[in-house]
Amino acid sequence: MSGQDTEDFGAENLSEKSQMIPSLPPYDIDDQLLPKEPRSAWCCLAWTLVVVTMNSLVFFINLSLMFVIFTIVLLPTIVVVYFGFQCHSQVLHSAARYCKSILDDNSSSALIILGFVIMSPLIVVAMAIYCSLARRLRLFMCFQPYSRAVYKGVKWRWYEEGGLCSCAKGWNTQVKAWV
Repeated sequence: MSGQDTEDFGAENLSEKSQMIPSLPPYDIDDQLLPKEPRSAWCCLAWTLVVVTMNSLVFFINLSLMFVIFTIVLLPTIVVVYFGFQCHSQVLHSAARYCKSILDDNSSSALIILGFVIMSPLIVVAMAIYCSLARRLRLFMCFQPYSRAVYKGVKWRWYEEGGLCSCAKGWNTQVKAWV
């Protein structure tokens, strides 16, 4: 191989690599690439309390939404297991009429087993519903970074998206949750 061939090979290889490198980010003052000015100690403490309060509120909203969805979806399992344990003679042995006339120990055991068997797919369905709803409402975008409290001029995440947690922006109908 001659010297000309190796130089051409290196230049060709370099141009392929340069095409794979993404372009540089835009150097705009709105993109906040400049060094940020830190806040004073008391101001930082106050903003920290605001950010922590907002993040805690968003966390409890997510937690309550998850609790409601899981309770609704798992209600059949809860009912079946409850009646199975309530009517079994060695567990609670209720004196209710339906326990004496309809459910004996074998059918109570079958209800308990059925309840625990259908629990796994219902948990997957509940989690898929929660993830789909959280993605559509963009609930995870509501969490604010700690840098909001430390530096001046950091924009709220939802400010540029068109509303609180980007809910004002149109829903993306192409988003799908695969289980």
